[in-house]
Amino acid sequence: MAVVPGRAVRLVSRFIVAGGLTGYILWKIHPRAVLAAGTGADWRPIGIAILLVLADRALMAYRWVVLLCTVEPASRPPLADVMRIFFVSTFVGTFLPASVGGDAVRAYSLAKLGVRTEDAVASVFMDRILGVASVVAMAVIGLTLARDIAGNRAILFALTAAAAVCVATVLLIFNQPAAAMATHLVGLLPLQTMVHAGHRVLEAIRRYASYPGPLVNVLICSMAVQGLRIVQAYYLGRGLGIDAALDTYTAFVPIILLVMLLPVTFNGIGTSQAAFVWFFARVGVPAASAFALSLLFVALGIVGNLPGAFLFVTGPGAGRGGRGASL
Repeated sequence: MAVVPGRAVRLVSRFIVAGGLTGYILWKIHPRAVLAAGTGADWRPIGIAILLVLADRALMAYRWVVLLCTVEPASRPPLADVMRIFFVSTFVGTFLPASVGGDAVRAYSLAKLGVRTEDAVASVFMDRILGVASVVAMAVIGLTLARDIAGNRAILFALTAAAAVCVATVLLIFNQPAAAMATHLVGLLPLQTMVHAGHRVLEAIRRYASYPGPLVNVLICSMAVQGLRIVQAYYLGRGLGIDAALDTYTAFVPIILLVMLLPVTFNGIGTSQAAFVWFFARVGVPAASAFALSLLFVALGIVGNLPGAFLFVTGPGAGRGGRGASL
């Protein structure tokens, strides 16, 4: 399969941003200082963080299962297959820009199991939107604890943009005029096949209007996931000897997670380092310790994706071009 030149340029640019940001920050801090910050780490709190990441992955898998409520029972794949798709997609997404690539793999793999493509896309889309909504909610709570950064224009812009997307989705689902406007906008797409596909996806998303209970359930689970990530970062910081209270992490981590969602690097590498160093400097954490914390936080996410790596390698079709290879 040929690589589209524009796509190749975007991939190269993301590598450059990730490597350039990380390298520049590391150079400014000095590698020896970062190494010294990590050398004396206490691995007991870090072990607690690893256990917590397994818990948040389980919650993330559960919320996607809940969002399959719109799929006809006869078309719904076995739970084991759904779980395999989820965990494999998280592993594959490690190597793709932000989390969008992993979402695409998840929707494609679910459709390959007989679920209508529009239903597969809608379930993944809603999972992502409710996840963003939970980050925004936790970030607003955090800003009440860190009011000195509440007036930062970049932070306010990021929160406003993310909140606007969430509100637009709610209106699309529950408000008929908003749905009609979205249908009209989709009708302006240049290709008729794109128009038909867009209308089918819109209809699939609107079906969630009949399932308010599952949506609330998933939103609560999503907020629990963000809470777990805050506690994970706290224990990683404890392991590095960072003397910062839990409310500091509550204030900073949700906003850092929003920064990591920006589709400009891979797996938040580079952007997370810059965000951790900038935010934690405001409470007196040395740059070297904050940089080491950012590396551990990204590494913890990769550890959470390792079950997917095992399933990818050992699952059905692995190594012989079958279904496992397609995931």
